[in-house]
Amino acid sequence: MKKNVENKYNDKKIAVLIPCYNEALTVEKVVKDYKKALPNADIYVYDNNSTDGTDEIARKAGAIVRYEYRQGKGNVIRSMFKDIDADCYLMIDGDDTYPASNAKEMCEYVLDGKADMVIGDRLSSTYFTENKRAFHNFGNKLVRSLINHLFKSNIRDIMTGYRAFSYEFVKTFPVLSKGFEIENEMTIHAVYNNFKLVEIPVNYKDRPEGSVSKLNTYSDGFKVLMTITRLFKEYKPTVFFSLIGTILLILALIFGIPVFNEFFKTGMVPRFPTLIFSLVLLLISILMYITGIILEVVAKKNKQIFELFLIRTKRDNNE
Repeated sequence: MKKNVENKYNDKKIAVLIPCYNEALTVEKVVKDYKKALPNADIYVYDNNSTDGTDEIARKAGAIVRYEYRQGKGNVIRSMFKDIDADCYLMIDGDDTYPASNAKEMCEYVLDGKADMVIGDRLSSTYFTENKRAFHNFGNKLVRSLINHLFKSNIRDIMTGYRAFSYEFVKTFPVLSKGFEIENEMTIHAVYNNFKLVEIPVNYKDRPEGSVSKLNTYSDGFKVLMTITRLFKEYKPTVFFSLIGTILLILALIFGIPVFNEFFKTGMVPRFPTLIFSLVLLLISILMYITGIILEVVAKKNKQIFELFLIRTKRDNNE
């Protein structure tokens, strides 16, 4: 019986995806750990212009090494998803911060059809005690709150780099981000398109001494927030443009009501510039509401097209 369980997925292809930029200190251990955890999987290391010999170390450790010369994690993930065909994809970072002990369980959720994306949840486990960068802790909480509120979800870890994906998710996910904001894009795309999501707690450990994070707290944090704003506008245009329209309407009333009060009392309009300004704000506010309604129709049509594309992708994979 035990042998049957172990051989259950022998006919399934698992691809372990490791994007790397200057991870010479840790990549060998990561490759060997995941080869041991998933002995039948193909381990892919995509080197992103490393200058410390990461590629050669990974190759000697037994990984399939490929290259992405456009800098940025999003660019690497785009190439991985485009180039590799598999039944299950496991994405991890090359910095040895995620345990290989969860790999099999994460892949099983996908291969059993129970999940299109499995999220390795650091924040419910050891992240806040292991991570020594206070602003990163704050940033994770802020991004989690924003996305869960804006997209009506309940994801515990939005920015984790430890995930497993189905073929259907990978081949229908349009990668638009170039950098570290890619994790937010994945999560929002999955929530909006109603993919099956599963979260499992994973023990996170901070980078070993000498290993340096490539994430810039401020510049990359700003990009993450801009990505959330862009996707909120694209996926929920009525709410986005109505919010702007409401703000402009309130400003129009604040500036315009005193002018109209003076007119009703005296019959005079002594502040024509203020009147014109408030009317312009009112006009733009109305345009924002109309824009939101029009784009909502476009967004719903795009979602219908995506569902048809998803069905075709699933059918092609089964064939």
